[in-house]
Amino acid sequence: MNILGIGAHFDDLELGCSGTLIKHIQQGDKVFMLVICNSAYKNSDGDVVRDLETACTEGKKAAEIIGAELICLDYDTFMVPFSEDLTRTINDYIEKLNINIVYSPWVHDLHRDHYYTAKNALMAGRHVPRFLMYRCNYYDTEQPFRGNFYSDISDVIDKKLEVIKAHESELKRVRYRWLEFFKKQNENDGQKIGVAFAECFEVVRYLM
Repeated sequence: MNILGIGAHFDDLELGCSGTLIKHIQQGDKVFMLVICNSAYKNSDGDVVRDLETACTEGKKAAEIIGAELICLDYDTFMVPFSEDLTRTINDYIEKLNINIVYSPWVHDLHRDHYYTAKNALMAGRHVPRFLMYRCNYYDTEQPFRGNFYSDISDVIDKKLEVIKAHESELKRVRYRWLEFFKKQNENDGQKIGVAFAECFEVVRYLM
């Protein structure tokens, strides 16, 4: 099968569903990671938080650990639009790569880049037989994430953490809290279904 993971930034897929992407690779599937933003950004004072070279280097390293092919667009961070052009671009990749499964950001995420990436992906992927949304944030939202599909990542949790560690610049910014938070989240999701670690998704559609 051909798998397309879509993320707004370098690190979204890694946090939300890299364990599942690793499992797809292990099962012989072809995995593509489509990242919408160049992921460089500044703080409100205009100071560079993450430069373009660092973001790209870390994104490539993470994709290499997963074993996926990385596709990078070049939208500015915090400026992802809901547009015909972006929807068409995503749709073109879906058709060209003959995608069977799409993993997209959750459509109710409060981060505008995640939200608009999800809206474009939903439109572009409306005919993909299996479409699932992952959560890559760690803050409350106005709507609950309705997780109803689980992927057992117990055997690959250490590799997932290695993938996250590829984003050293972002880990420093959050004082490495992502490692503990997402490991605990995966552990909690695993407990719900009787395994050590799991990633949880909200299903848009899943054709058997």
